[in-house]
Amino acid sequence: MENTVLLKAIIDNAIDGLITIDDHGIIESINPSACKLFNYGAEEVVGNNISMLMPQPDRARHDGYLFQYKKTGTASIIGIGRELVGLKKNGSQFPFRLGVSEVKYSGRIIYAGFIHDLTREKEAESKLQDYAALLEEQVEERTYSLKSSVKVLQKTQDELNLSLNKEKELGQLKSRFVSIASHEFRTPLSMVQLSASLIDRYAENQDRVSIGKHVVKIKDAVMNITAILNDFLSLEKLDSGMVKPKLSYFNLAEMAEEISGEMQITLKGNQKIIFKHRGPEEMIHLDQNLLKNCIIILIDNAIKYSGEHSEIQFYTKIDKKNCTIRICDNGIGIPDTDHKHLFEAFFRANNTGKISGNGLGLSILSRYTGLMNGTVSFKSRIDRGTLFTLTFPKT
Repeated sequence: MENTVLLKAIIDNAIDGLITIDDHGIIESINPSACKLFNYGAEEVVGNNISMLMPQPDRARHDGYLFQYKKTGTASIIGIGRELVGLKKNGSQFPFRLGVSEVKYSGRIIYAGFIHDLTREKEAESKLQDYAALLEEQVEERTYSLKSSVKVLQKTQDELNLSLNKEKELGQLKSRFVSIASHEFRTPLSMVQLSASLIDRYAENQDRVSIGKHVVKIKDAVMNITAILNDFLSLEKLDSGMVKPKLSYFNLAEMAEEISGEMQITLKGNQKIIFKHRGPEEMIHLDQNLLKNCIIILIDNAIKYSGEHSEIQFYTKIDKKNCTIRICDNGIGIPDTDHKHLFEAFFRANNTGKISGNGLGLSILSRYTGLMNGTVSFKSRIDRGTLFTLTFPKT
C-alpha cells in the first residue's frame, strides 16, 4: 500500500506528462503535468480516445497504428519514441517528445506515454536557426560587397593598366614618328636645298638641261613630302573617327585597269605590272576611293620593295560570294618575326634598310579594309616575294 502511494505521488509530481491508455486507445489516467500541457482537467479526458489530444492527420491514423501493432508486432512509436505535435483544448498546438512503454498487468495490456514538452527547445532552435540564417545573410551580403569591391578594384587596375599601356604605346608612336619624320623629311628637303643651289648656279650659265633635271628632282621631293603628310593626315582622320565609308556601285575591273595604267609612271627600271580580272565584270558596292587607296598602297609597296627587272602581278576576281584583290611581287619579302607587327602604325620590317617609307601604309590599308567589312591577309618569304589578298563580301 505504501509503495502504491509513493508511486502515485511520484507520477503526480513528475515534471513530464504521463498518460496511460488501454489497448483500444482509451485514456485510463493522466497526471497533472499532462493536464497542464493539454489544458484539460482529468475528468475531461479519462474515458475518451487518446486521439482527442492529437491534430490531424495523426488523430485519424492513431487507432490504425494500434491495430497494426497488435496484428504485426511492428512498432512505429512503442519502445522507440518520436517527436509529435499535441492539440490543446483551445485548439493550439505544441511540440513534444513521446516515449511509449507497453505494460502487461493482470492479464491486460496498458500503454504508458511519457510526454516531454519541446516548446522551449523548439523556440530556442528556431531562434538559433533564425540567427544562423541572419549570420549567413550578413556573410553573403559582406561577401557580395567584398566581391563588388574586388571587381571595382580590378576594373580600376585594368583601366590603369590600359591607360599606362596606351601611354606607353603613344610614347613609342611619338618616338617612331619623330624618327621617321626626321629621316623621311630630311632626305627630300636636302634634295630641294641642293637642287635649288644647283639651279641658281646653272642659271648663271643658262644651262637649261641641268636646270630642268633639278626642277624634276625638286618636284619629286615635294611630292614625297606631300605623300608623307597625306599619310599622317589619313591616320589622324582614322583615329578621330572622321573616315566614314561612302558606298557606291562601280565596275571593279575598270577601276583596277585604270589604277594599273596610272601606276606605270612610278615603276623602276624595267618593272612591269601585269593585270588580269577573273570572273564576271559586275558592279560592286564599296567605297571606291578607299578601295583605290588600298590598291595603290599595295602596288606602291610592291614597286618599292622589288627589283628593277621584276613583275608585279595584279589580279581582281568576282564570284558568287566575294570580290577579291591580289597583288603579288617577287621582292625582298617580310621576315617571319615581323609578320605580327606588320599592320601597326609606324612599323617597318627589319630588312627594309635604306628604302624610304614611314610605316603607315599597311596600317591605313588594314583600317580602310575593316571599314568596308573586308579582310586583308598575306603570305611572304624572304627574297621570294609577298602576296597580299583583300577580300570583301558581295552585297
